[in-house]
Amino acid sequence: MDISVIIPLYNEEESLPELKAWIDRVMAENNFSYEVIFVNDGSSDSSWDVIKKLAAEDPGHVRGASFRRNYGKSPALNTGFRMARGKVVITMDADLQDSPDEIPGLYRMITEEGYDLVSGYKKKRYDPLSKTLPTKLFNATARKVSGIKNLHDFNCGLKAYRNRVVKHIEVYGDMHRYIPYLAKLAGFNKIGEKVVQHQARKYGKTKFGLDRFVNGYLDLATLWFTGKFGKKPMHFFGLLGSLMFFIGFVAIVIVGTLKIYHMHTGAPYILVTDSPYFYISLATMILGTQLFLAGFVGELVVRNSPKRNEYEIEEEINPQKASDDNDK
Repeated sequence: MDISVIIPLYNEEESLPELKAWIDRVMAENNFSYEVIFVNDGSSDSSWDVIKKLAAEDPGHVRGASFRRNYGKSPALNTGFRMARGKVVITMDADLQDSPDEIPGLYRMITEEGYDLVSGYKKKRYDPLSKTLPTKLFNATARKVSGIKNLHDFNCGLKAYRNRVVKHIEVYGDMHRYIPYLAKLAGFNKIGEKVVQHQARKYGKTKFGLDRFVNGYLDLATLWFTGKFGKKPMHFFGLLGSLMFFIGFVAIVIVGTLKIYHMHTGAPYILVTDSPYFYISLATMILGTQLFLAGFVGELVVRNSPKRNEYEIEEEINPQKASDDNDK
């Protein structure tokens, strides 16, 4: 199968028949073999009934899954990724703001140009200023933290993936905003971008509020930390804890030395316990010790994880032969 189109949705009953017909037309014009996977994220309208009707009318091309309640876009995408069978996987939103006419171009970039992932870039957007300005700031931060300098629109729902990419990443929480970063952390580094057409919303209203920008930065910090220190927590907590303990120890030695010096020279002095610097130094040493112990506990957790030695192997030569030699 050439293409799997994954469409996560929440309360989009009006747009689904039109979107399905649009996808069918594009696929027929390009002679693609395909499947359309609708993932209903606990819609409260009749979206699931519409999907079942579309599947009954075209069982060879339509598949679907429906959540019992609303979990979010990331779980819906992750479910679609597990279901996908196509050589190339395309994701798009159900609100008709993503154009299926972009599918052939995205497909060629994966199959002919060798990209692992291609993200759409809505250069010209039909969104209010209150949405576009925070989006630009968000994308600039994501580029800086992730190191993927060539992407301008991390959160664009229209993306194309090589099948093996979606089978090796897990999208959870609100991590759909950072799928290119997740792919990079999984070892898929050939990530490209394609300028795509942005359609004005035709039905309904947006399902996302301003809280997504706050949550987005928190998720980005989580990805950066787990990607850098997930398997080596002591390298972060241990280093920071040791540094804080050393600074606190040096400071408390200075406080004690100054008192001894003032006593020896007959200068006025105060009790060590009357100095605020003594308590600051002590608190710094305690915090440093706690951070070091947090790193130690983190290492114990990682050591006992069943996935501690799971690494993605790109290719292997004669693996069975090597195993047989070891048995001799």
